[in-house]
Amino acid sequence: MNNTNQQNMITQGTTLDGNIHSQGDFRVEGNIKGDIKTSGKIVVGKTGVINGSLDAESADFEGSFSGKLKLTGMLTLRSSAYIEGEVEISKLSVEPGATFNATCIMKGGVKELKKSEEKDSTEKKEKSA
Repeated sequence: MNNTNQQNMITQGTTLDGNIHSQGDFRVEGNIKGDIKTSGKIVVGKTGVINGSLDAESADFEGSFSGKLKLTGMLTLRSSAYIEGEVEISKLSVEPGATFNATCIMKGGVKELKKSEEKDSTEKKEKSA
């Protein structure tokens, strides 16, 4: 039986030392020290803290994260979020007030400029200056 539609929860006041592997979604209000790998979504509430690595589909942060964060989808940072470390994502949404101290690599929908487009853009800037 596959229970991927159910949400796992680490509640406030709980500290977990170790690694988590799951196919379901997670809500974290407690403290996790270790690695989390899931094909689902992670929601970190205001009291949630993750120190380690996180590999998931998407994440929504109100709490804090320190470590290596790798998502195939969207990272959403609410105003109370605090993120530091290495981040690899496809999309990023940041509310005013969030702290994002990370090296960030965005993969997926990024279009690279062709050399001729860069040259045209540079020439237009020079002419208008």
